[in-house]
Amino acid sequence: MKRILMTLPFLFAAAGVQAADCGDVSIADMNWQSATLLANIDKIILEAGYGCNATLVAGDLVPSMTSMAEKGEPDIAPENWIALLPDILKRGKEEGKIVSLGNSLPDGGQLGWWVPQYMVDKYPNLTSIPEVLKHPELFPAPEDASKGAIYNGPEGWAATLITAQYYKAYKAEAAGFELVSSGTAASLDAVLVRAYEKEQGWVGFYWAPTPLLGKYKMVKLSHGAPFNQEEWTRCNTVGDCPDPVPNDWPSDTIETAVSGEFFRKGGPTIDYLRKRALHNNVVSKMLSWMTDNQATGADGALEFLRHHEAIWRGWVTPEAAGKIKASM
Repeated sequence: MKRILMTLPFLFAAAGVQAADCGDVSIADMNWQSATLLANIDKIILEAGYGCNATLVAGDLVPSMTSMAEKGEPDIAPENWIALLPDILKRGKEEGKIVSLGNSLPDGGQLGWWVPQYMVDKYPNLTSIPEVLKHPELFPAPEDASKGAIYNGPEGWAATLITAQYYKAYKAEAAGFELVSSGTAASLDAVLVRAYEKEQGWVGFYWAPTPLLGKYKMVKLSHGAPFNQEEWTRCNTVGDCPDPVPNDWPSDTIETAVSGEFFRKGGPTIDYLRKRALHNNVVSKMLSWMTDNQATGADGALEFLRHHEAIWRGWVTPEAAGKIKASM
């Protein structure tokens, strides 16, 4: 870790010589691990490879994107979850204040019900919700082993409400399953890790990319039904709706967004941001490394650049690649 931190001043000093070529660039550094990883990767690449004077601006999704839509700041939002703020983005794009440059996480935000990989290895048919619900005996509940357990998400999350609706839609209670509240994200992680390390049956809500999925192999269950937007809006996402039906759980689109002004003046950096994309398995492994090493976003970005050159070289020009490599 000391070597990583000692490298930073030299990297940024090398980049600073060319800062005038690109000018000042502000990057939204949002307050979750994958977002801060992407923000720091952008900072290093834009400074070392393109001569920008890049600044990270701390924030969260709604305030950062609201500021971009209203004030044109920050210049770049590396990880923008579309479904969480449709009105802000619609207005910002219509007014030319926000421009989408494509998917930063092309796999999307994957939410749904998951089982450990070892369960599928042992029982290959356990890849869908309907198949899992045929076998409560493989997923014993903590208080009553005669029933199966489906672990729900943290209290207050929209995904927790949706999981409860799916529990009703798939008639999981009649199939012999209980819906078990996890309370918090930390408690959900603890129950999953405990089951995984003992290779016990476990099924419940989870999401990707996350540090935990970078360490433990999990399988996202298929829903055995195509996605129906009308039913999703009518009942799957409404807590007091009494008659939800089986439905797929759509992935959330995650994109890179820039301000309209930066889009017009960004030059070759826009091409880099269009190409910059990471798949969830890579992100999860990086987040796992960051968690294990108590690493910052800057540490994680350097770790990524050092060990995944085959990925990031495809994002940048050969000239920029040489400069980034030399800076490290």
